[in-house]
Amino acid sequence: MSHMPKIVVFDLGKVLVDFDYGIAVRAIASHSNTTDERVKDFLLHSPLLIRYETGLLTDQEFFEEIREATGFCRSIEEFGGFFSDIFMPIEPMVELHARLRKKGFPTYIFSNTNDLAIRNIRRNFPFFGNFEGYIFSYQHKAMKPDAKLYEVVERDSRCRGGEILYLDDRPENIAAGAARGWQSILHESPDKTRGELEQRGILNGV
Repeated sequence: MSHMPKIVVFDLGKVLVDFDYGIAVRAIASHSNTTDERVKDFLLHSPLLIRYETGLLTDQEFFEEIREATGFCRSIEEFGGFFSDIFMPIEPMVELHARLRKKGFPTYIFSNTNDLAIRNIRRNFPFFGNFEGYIFSYQHKAMKPDAKLYEVVERDSRCRGGEILYLDDRPENIAAGAARGWQSILHESPDKTRGELEQRGILNGV
């Protein structure tokens, strides 16, 4: 059996919050001179979003590239709302996080993400304020599974190896954590993750 971790590190998207970029695509396209499919291709199937989430573009630069490519005709403030208002909390995982906090575990968010998304989530979801720390790709110019970003988690938390328990829905990200000796759980559903934590004795009694 794995020993008890000192901290629990959560991925954000598809673990604590669900999201649907289709909402953003339709909203942006409705104020552009191009189709939903063209907006989707440019936003999700070009390097643009990766550049933005790696901190290589500012909010303004990201907006300008979208506007030039699609003919989007509204303000950057309206664009920010359309682009980022795509999230829904995954309530069983929010509850699981609260149980871990009640048990006394410090928790961290570790996410490939962007400034507009984080501002929206921070504003709309109170649970998001209940973490010891936040490690975001756009702030460190690296994306999971780049080891550089995992090093930031270790530095900020002052924990290493098996002291860290890590939950993520992407196998390649989990593999990078496991390679550093982190205790890692591939998140496939709230029930499976909760069961794994109970089996390890981490949630017992709460």
